[in-house]
Amino acid sequence: MKASRLRWGLLHLVFIAMVLGLAEVAAKRGWLDPTFFGQPSGVARYLWHALGTAKFWSDLGWTLAAVGASFLLGSVAAFAVGLAFVRWPQVERFADPYFNAMNVMPRIALAPLFILWFGIGLGSKIAVGCSLTFFIVLSATVAGIRGVSQDHVTLCRTLGASAVTTFFEVTLPGAVPVIFSGLRLGLIYALLGVVGTEIIASEKGLGQTLAYLGSTFDINGVMALLLVLALLGVGIVRFMTWLEKRLLHWQ
Repeated sequence: MKASRLRWGLLHLVFIAMVLGLAEVAAKRGWLDPTFFGQPSGVARYLWHALGTAKFWSDLGWTLAAVGASFLLGSVAAFAVGLAFVRWPQVERFADPYFNAMNVMPRIALAPLFILWFGIGLGSKIAVGCSLTFFIVLSATVAGIRGVSQDHVTLCRTLGASAVTTFFEVTLPGAVPVIFSGLRLGLIYALLGVVGTEIIASEKGLGQTLAYLGSTFDINGVMALLLVLALLGVGIVRFMTWLEKRLLHWQ
């Protein structure tokens, strides 16, 4: 198993090195215009310089704080509403058309409105990220809870288990895989919403820096920050997968 992972890791490293080497050669020989596509060596130089500045870490902290807050608020609200929908189906039937209308609305298009309401600080970023996270986690919560085998629930009630015990010992553990799929996707969308809103208008953050670099045609800087955001996304997915495995170690 370890040998297989090592072999795949080396294969990926060789592939990445080949792509970067080809891109470097193409940029130096003029096959690709570095003004529009950047250059791997230029991206590396920008990253090396940026990692040594306080501004980069401040922007990164600002973005991560907004992502964390929007994900937490959106997930908690979605879980609460999802439980209400499962407990009282008539509430879901009443709210369904309104929630569907809001869900299909491109929330990133509401970013200017949120910026007007909450300003260019963290508030508007959290609002957009929260709105994107909410509906994803809500759908996963309702689907996960309703997907639990009702035979197990009925058996617990027959054996005299209380509603609270049944929920925490049977329903919730059975729904965790589906809920975590929604949480994983919700966290990614929180990142997308925050960065997208930062690009539109922000005091600071990686998105704001990305917009500035794009406006000044610093393509190496743009590519460097896109690489950072991609690594953040991969890290988020890996962390959520690890957390899910820890919570489901009993399976």
